[in-house]
Amino acid sequence: MDAIRREAANTMHEARRSTSQAFLMEAETPKQLAQLALHYPALLTEPRGDGHPVLVLPGYTASDRSTQSLRRYLKLLGYDARGWGLGRNSGNVAVHVPQVTEIVRELNAASGQRVSLIGWSMGGVISREVALHQPQWIRRVITMGSPITGGPKYTAFAGQLASEGVDLDAIEAHIHDRQRMSPPMRVPVTAIFSRRDGVVAWQACIDQINQSVEHVEVKSSHLGLGFDPKVYRLIAARLAINSNV
Repeated sequence: MDAIRREAANTMHEARRSTSQAFLMEAETPKQLAQLALHYPALLTEPRGDGHPVLVLPGYTASDRSTQSLRRYLKLLGYDARGWGLGRNSGNVAVHVPQVTEIVRELNAASGQRVSLIGWSMGGVISREVALHQPQWIRRVITMGSPITGGPKYTAFAGQLASEGVDLDAIEAHIHDRQRMSPPMRVPVTAIFSRRDGVVAWQACIDQINQSVEHVEVKSSHLGLGFDPKVYRLIAARLAINSNV
């Protein structure tokens, strides 16, 4: 286990997020927007894309509007970047995974190329599930602030869900057991996380099961991940790697 996995495991007991924390930490989001505008000309010098399909999935309660900036950037680099076209992300993994799987299948059939998946927050959870079960259609997965360990218990939505009677501890236990029994990820996965994330505790973004998953830390709010120039550079660099062999 590497250093970041050890630190995440050792501090998981303090990895909760509250709405007040989210409000304070997410106040940094305008900084990412300003930085993106400043660095945009340099970002366009990143490696050119090869035209393969890139499907970008939004976070919980968000729609394709939230990923428009990232998709525009990836199109400028030369990728066939698309939104998922399913409206707002309801967080219902059981419903969205089959829907996204069908989209990926169609993109793969139409292009003859594997599809890269980029998932923001809950969109990353769904992306990983699709890649886990249909690796033959997937080139790589990039997650941004995605709570793949512990589930909603370690997000700013925990209080609201608990008040509605959701058993967060039971969900955490179910996720843990399921991850232990699942086969290993067979496609490259890059997990982008931030300690300044006010919505998802950074520890929840660390994959303790699949040792091949690459973890990359940035300094961004949760909402700022979709506009942070360092995140854009990371995504451009990873998409440029040929993973079809």
